[in-house]
Amino acid sequence: MLALAFGTTPRSAGAPSAVNHAFAIVGLLVSLAGQALRVAVIGLEYITRGGQNREIWAKHLVEGGIFAHCRNPLYVGNVLIYGGLAIVHGGWAMYLVGMPFMVLAYMAVVRAEEEHLRSRFGDAYVRYCARVPRWIPSLAGLRTTLRGARMDWRRVVRKEYGTPFAWMSGMLVLLCIEHPTADPISAPELQVVVTAWIVLALLYCVARWMKLTGRLGQD
Repeated sequence: MLALAFGTTPRSAGAPSAVNHAFAIVGLLVSLAGQALRVAVIGLEYITRGGQNREIWAKHLVEGGIFAHCRNPLYVGNVLIYGGLAIVHGGWAMYLVGMPFMVLAYMAVVRAEEEHLRSRFGDAYVRYCARVPRWIPSLAGLRTTLRGARMDWRRVVRKEYGTPFAWMSGMLVLLCIEHPTADPISAPELQVVVTAWIVLALLYCVARWMKLTGRLGQD
């Protein structure tokens, strides 16, 4: 994705500034939607990420929170975040190579995880798959889920502070490089971008300090 972002031509090659600004707003909203989904997943009922000894691993079957409406909500959130970045860049390589690669990669990961979960949890997992969609979240009962669960904001910050810093930093860089050559980024715009990144970096450092000092609780 980095190679495509910085090694291919963005949409700005021939697009007017108004079009670039509109796509930037749309891309930001899409990425924010993905981030909001990740926050809801982690805050309501967290699932252990990663494996053990380079193998897929699950301590127990998580069926509550957002997992009651989508089997892979974190991956859906990731695809939305990368999709928003692709919209900001706007180059055809991002659409035709980057996003298909991202989707196929997650499809492969999900297939391997489903095989493991089916063998580990048997009929319980089969019943879970029968009532919860793999990708597109079901909105049925979502209001009840949100009302009945407690949002753990300390866990959200503890687990997620690096993700928004990473993609928002990337988006700020993309906003600079996708400016048309005939209409380079102005000094006030660059100042806004730099100021925004400094704020993001400060928030990241504060969150990391709070995590390392135990102020955000423990897993």
